[in-house]
Amino acid sequence: MNIQPNLLFDDDDDEILEFNNYRRRPYTVRDRINHIMIKWDDHDFRIRFRLSKVVVEQVLELITDNISVENQWNCAIAPIDKLLLTLRFYATGSFLITAGDFLGVSKSSACVIVRTVSTAIASLCHQFIRMPTTDEEVYTLQRCFYKIARFPRAIGAIDCTHIRIQSPGGHNAEYFRNRKGYFSLNVQTVVSPDLKIMDIVARWPGSCHDQTIFKNSNIYSQLVNGKWGNSLIVADSGYKNTSHIVTPFINPRGNIEELYNESIIRTRNPVERTYGVLKRRFPILSLGLRLKLTTSQAIIVACSILHNIACDNNDLEAPDLIDIVLPPNEIINVNHEVIDEEGCARQQLIR
Repeated sequence: MNIQPNLLFDDDDDEILEFNNYRRRPYTVRDRINHIMIKWDDHDFRIRFRLSKVVVEQVLELITDNISVENQWNCAIAPIDKLLLTLRFYATGSFLITAGDFLGVSKSSACVIVRTVSTAIASLCHQFIRMPTTDEEVYTLQRCFYKIARFPRAIGAIDCTHIRIQSPGGHNAEYFRNRKGYFSLNVQTVVSPDLKIMDIVARWPGSCHDQTIFKNSNIYSQLVNGKWGNSLIVADSGYKNTSHIVTPFINPRGNIEELYNESIIRTRNPVERTYGVLKRRFPILSLGLRLKLTTSQAIIVACSILHNIACDNNDLEAPDLIDIVLPPNEIINVNHEVIDEEGCARQQLIR
């Protein structure tokens, strides 16, 4: 086989010439838009950033130390600008380059900002997402749930929702593909009557069932150990009836079971409403996350914390969406009625 020697070096010569002729792009600082100086009224501000000015100022005060830089060299981005860029990314669910253009920064800067701010907000989890710790708080929750549909002893409503993500890659990527065929995280939350999230688990892949996530969560062990006494958590039929978890009957027989179903369905309604408000407030949770898995998990927790802070400020309804159509909430898991545990709370309630 005859090979001309010159052909072996032509490609190398081209690469050398290309390297020698390479000119680095000039360093430029874009004109940044100051959204604080723009006189947005409260309505326009909430539409663009999904939160009121009061809530944004409160969040900024909590995370400023974690997202600030030590100096202002090279036109450093201010903490308020970082927070607004992140909120705009949550509000649109668009590409990072679009979020960067909104403020006048590069795509790489937008990526770092979203990751940094989301992690800083998620670090506030133990401060704003927590279950009741005192007998008075337990009693207050039981009384509030009882007012909904006269269901006794309930302190929370539990359910899971799927958050669409891109394929995480690797050998375990298919574990994240749910029954609908797309990649997701199956996120579990426990919700109070006023739509606040009291517990969240955002680490399980989309192929996992709700009951599996619950049995491996901290709240399950706390219930089993009797931390909240004889209190109950209401759930759908995807969960197993135990001494602390109660679900509706799939095939009710008689008036007693029908009345029980009506009461428990109305009592667990807050968790469904919470998912609706959360995904309308932050459309990125409906449209999907195209980021690394760890960043996606931080964003889910961060959005939940922001939702709770908004609820604390009586901002319970998300602002209307403009030119964004959200996909409907899908029921992924098929509910099969599971054999009740001996002495389960549901049998005690209907006697």
